[in-house]
Amino acid sequence: MRVIIADDHPVVRIGMRMLTDLSGTCVIVGEAEGPDSLFSLLSTTSCELLITDFCMPGNVQADGLRMLSRVRRRHPTTSIILVTMFANVTTLRAALGQGVVAIVAKDASAKELPMAIRAVSEGRRFISQALHAVLLQADAEAQSSSPSLSAKEHEVVRMLASGMTVSEIAEHFKRSVSTISKQKNMAMQRLGISTDVDLFAYARDSGMVHQMRL
Repeated sequence: MRVIIADDHPVVRIGMRMLTDLSGTCVIVGEAEGPDSLFSLLSTTSCELLITDFCMPGNVQADGLRMLSRVRRRHPTTSIILVTMFANVTTLRAALGQGVVAIVAKDASAKELPMAIRAVSEGRRFISQALHAVLLQADAEAQSSSPSLSAKEHEVVRMLASGMTVSEIAEHFKRSVSTISKQKNMAMQRLGISTDVDLFAYARDSGMVHQMRL
């Protein structure tokens, strides 16, 4: 498989490259240090697999989920392996919802990235053992918790908290402003929240938005 690697830390990219080579089935055709260089590279270099960090600084699509969404829209045949230090359940599920086929924890065993590559090449999903345990625990706890947001409501709340307006979200999803407003209001109703300030606080405390790493 032709592979592109993206991470803003050179040492991490070296490690990714070495572990990718161990798979014996890949050829690395490019490396990117952030969203800007990644999209530039993808526009000129074809690949079957993208192995990328989640949160990288840059002027274009610095938000990890929006970056993944853009990759999926522009390069729908490219498989994505996410290598991340985040273990937040909301973020992990949202990434899977954006079409990510494998998620590897940065602190996982070195054998897991080659395992993820093999799984993707065989058409299977792969999630690091530690992250899989986190998701299973969250599923068990959710059975006795209050109703959660729908996927669309969650994404609307996350985008609002990241600084987008209702109109911008409507344009992004090709929906009406009225529809997005209704989803926002329904989310607030489900959560028992009455103000935008409380909604943004909920998004922050729930891990929907992250501070950009230095």
